[in-house]
Amino acid sequence: MPLTRGPRLLGVTGGRAARWGALAFLARPSYIATEFVVAAATTGGYSFLSDSVSRLGEVGCSPAYCSPRHELMNGSFMGFGALLVGGAVLLSRPMGPWVTGLLVVSGLSSVATGLAPLDQDGTLHAIAATPLFVAQPIALIVLGARLRNDRPRLAGALLATGVVTGAAALSFVLSGDGHLSGGFERLALWPVLGGLAAFGWTQLTHGRAGHLSGV
Repeated sequence: MPLTRGPRLLGVTGGRAARWGALAFLARPSYIATEFVVAAATTGGYSFLSDSVSRLGEVGCSPAYCSPRHELMNGSFMGFGALLVGGAVLLSRPMGPWVTGLLVVSGLSSVATGLAPLDQDGTLHAIAATPLFVAQPIALIVLGARLRNDRPRLAGALLATGVVTGAAALSFVLSGDGHLSGGFERLALWPVLGGLAAFGWTQLTHGRAGHLSGV
């Protein structure tokens, strides 16, 4: 009996960690709601198609534009970035080291973005945010490739999401302050939330099935 307790205990502990990681990923799509809540309070006009997400976090106000809920926006960058880091670490076993590392970098980039508002230091803000746009699409593509044999449908969805978000990130950079820059940015960010939440859901349901079967 003592010889089997260790592995069983490790399995239970690992299962709990994975469930918490899955829940972290499942909570992250609610980030989108914070954008709408913050945007609703702006004055001077804000467009989800032409204005960047970072404008919602601008601290300063002028007669032309003001985001009075900027603290909520910057806090959400940090909070949801922390969820990404935590979820990635807790799900490191099923995701593998490369995906875990890329998502940790992405989460830390999000946290740093919240600490460096756009209107306070544009260069620092760009440096903080850039890793997020690079690492997330790569992470989804690598994760999709990793799952192609075990979960082909999810793998295909993750691969497609990685390609689309990567192309959107590049389009966002190239568009500058164009009329569709905000749309490109959100296309680079929002689908990632859904893709990782879908992966988290499979881990949560798989964990429940394993528990019920006595694994």
